[in-house]
Amino acid sequence: MRHSRIAITLAAVSLSLGGCAALGLGETPGDSSAASTAGEPWMLVEAGKATPSPAPSRGRSLTPSPDPSLSAPALDPACTRIWPRTESAFIPIEVTPGAGTLKVEWPAQFDSNYRLAAVPQALISGKQPEPVWQSVAAGSGCSVTATITGLTSGKAYIVWLDAPNTGRERDGTRHLYSGRSGVVYPQ
Repeated sequence: MRHSRIAITLAAVSLSLGGCAALGLGETPGDSSAASTAGEPWMLVEAGKATPSPAPSRGRSLTPSPDPSLSAPALDPACTRIWPRTESAFIPIEVTPGAGTLKVEWPAQFDSNYRLAAVPQALISGKQPEPVWQSVAAGSGCSVTATITGLTSGKAYIVWLDAPNTGRERDGTRHLYSGRSGVVYPQ
């Protein structure tokens, strides 16, 4: 029993140190493939390009793309105005700054009523103030216009639009129901 343990241990050590070649099992006589690959690298290494360092970002801007397109289908074929492209999930809105005001215009959406808010972008620590929502009735034309008043001139705002009653498609997906502007500054 003792001799078989020693034999097994020696076989395991020789295989681990020299592989199959230690027992003469690595090459068969007349095998020329080992000789033909001698000196050739077994691993192919290609030089690559370094990953560029990240550039600092100051946030994402929500500017419309230069190619105009209608973000939502026109509900009335008589509506010919082309709205700037926005993200596919948003109703396109146009904001015109005035003296302490922001005039907001957007395409009418499925006879929905609307809510509109100008959210200040000043940093405030702690609990954030609730936005003041302004109710806007559904428009009868191709677009709806509302003016937000009482704003501080020169301060940064983002305008949010909510259209809660736009309804759903046949497959159950909601029609567009939100819109937002980039940062705007009343005059």
